[in-house]
Amino acid sequence: MSETFNIEIISPEKKLLTDKTSSVTIPSYEGDMTILSNHISIITFLRPGIVKINGNKEINYFLEEGTVEFSNNNLTILSTTIIELSALSREKISKMIEESKNKLNQNNLDDKTRYVASHKIDSLSRINL
Repeated sequence: MSETFNIEIISPEKKLLTDKTSSVTIPSYEGDMTILSNHISIITFLRPGIVKINGNKEINYFLEEGTVEFSNNNLTILSTTIIELSALSREKISKMIEESKNKLNQNNLDDKTRYVASHKIDSLSRINL
């Protein structure tokens, strides 16, 4: 039997999820990172990508940005832009990709904005609905 830990996903509007899970994969700036029970304590920033939660069932979210804190088997994900994949339509994904491509075509983008837009396009392009 796998060990579990607590997870909360919070947006400014509401708590999206409060549950127990066995693993969560997050898109941190350092790279994709999988959190398991008894992981070392961390606080990190999230880049655009997919959050994969494996518990009783698998739940996937797309997020553009956020922060993560893991301590004492409690994982908290804070994001203003997190959407469960089941709530995204092909049209919405296409629109988000197009907006990001338009942003990349702007002349005076800083490196961080270019990095974030590129990861957003890549992540959204890999979603199969």
